[in-house]
Amino acid sequence: MFRTKALAHSFRAELVQAANAGEPFDPATGRPVPEARTKNPTTWYAHSRAYVEMKWPRAAAKTRRSIVEALTSITVTLTRPTKRGRPTDALLREALYLYGLNPRRWSDEIPADHAAALAWLETASLPVVELDSPAMVRRVLDSLCVRLDGKPAAASTVQRKRATFYNVLGYAVELELIASNPVDRVQWTAPEVAQSIDRRVVANPAQVATLLEAVKSLGKRADKVTAFFGCLYYAGMRPSEAADLRREDCDLAGPVRRLRGRLRRPGGGQAFPVLRPREDRIPLGPPGARRHLPAGRLALNDDGGSHERRGLKHRGRAETRTVPIPPRLVELLCAHVENHGVGPDGRFFRGLHGGPLSESVYDRWWKLAREKALTESQVASPLVRRPYDLRHAAASLWLNAGVPPTEVARRLVHGVAVLLRVYANCIDGGDDTMNDKIGHALE
Repeated sequence: MFRTKALAHSFRAELVQAANAGEPFDPATGRPVPEARTKNPTTWYAHSRAYVEMKWPRAAAKTRRSIVEALTSITVTLTRPTKRGRPTDALLREALYLYGLNPRRWSDEIPADHAAALAWLETASLPVVELDSPAMVRRVLDSLCVRLDGKPAAASTVQRKRATFYNVLGYAVELELIASNPVDRVQWTAPEVAQSIDRRVVANPAQVATLLEAVKSLGKRADKVTAFFGCLYYAGMRPSEAADLRREDCDLAGPVRRLRGRLRRPGGGQAFPVLRPREDRIPLGPPGARRHLPAGRLALNDDGGSHERRGLKHRGRAETRTVPIPPRLVELLCAHVENHGVGPDGRFFRGLHGGPLSESVYDRWWKLAREKALTESQVASPLVRRPYDLRHAAASLWLNAGVPPTEVARRLVHGVAVLLRVYANCIDGGDDTMNDKIGHALE
């Protein structure tokens, strides 16, 4: 209804102009779609909750955490700065992280301070249509490059959060909240992420052996994870895979008997112990692979616990793999069973109170072992700074030993292209030969 005939003719003229321009019309309102979008009240916070709810059933716990972390940072940024009663950023982040963006807790009773923060956010969050602006998108992207302490964020963190931002806006396009993804219209480049492993983190076999002895020398409690670190280096396992390794996953009886004697070649030289395939392989996969989640009040996996048991990374749920292991690891695992036993569920490595082995436990022993086994300059360097670097050292060792990349990739559950891109910089040897060839060519 219009008050005057002139207003009705003006509205009709706008509709005719939109129809002549070929603009689509919203069947629900009868108005041009661009006009309907500008009147859409959906806020960024409400859309983020819809996106999380859509992604939740098929996402792993670690992926869920990544999505929630990214959306928490972005949602705090996309609020009206002049809205009265704004809670502190710390309280907003905590409320979003624990309750607002966690579908598992939407039915829980929310503490009063968090509930008040989320209520403020529902009214202060910007509409999604306002993101159809390059200036607003650039503001969000720039905010992802800074940590809470004001220092530059890691390049990998920026890229991960930028990817989440892009996907959430893509979902807005799918729901017809905006016409196109505005990130595509912004000339903004994310920081470059290093593709290859820094060769300074890679330890040689002698250094790893010294570190394992240092772990053992720290006492009985520390010795419970000596074989755990051995799995990372000698079998190239991920920490989450080794932490969930179980007694039924391997048969070590045969190799131990063979290791008690020295095998010699017919010519008299000492041979590498020959292990029978069925006895020197450790199948990794369901249920022998697990992803860690940080301890605390946030539980993003389906059973509400702090750990999630999953299949192999980037593989189907039922896929497994076998990893041949050298005699040294067989000795470590057998010594571990003899000295420390296994858990009621057959798990080799356990936490201090018999539960799952947590990252905080083995990381603490690793730091102490580095301080004890390495020189002062080595401790300050990136050399095997993290237990995960033992897996990098394993891959580098195998490649340098001449093992075909296809086999190394199979054992690590990598693609060959990824393997060569990540570890090519760590392949040593042959420099003198290459230098000689270059020198001869210049003569």
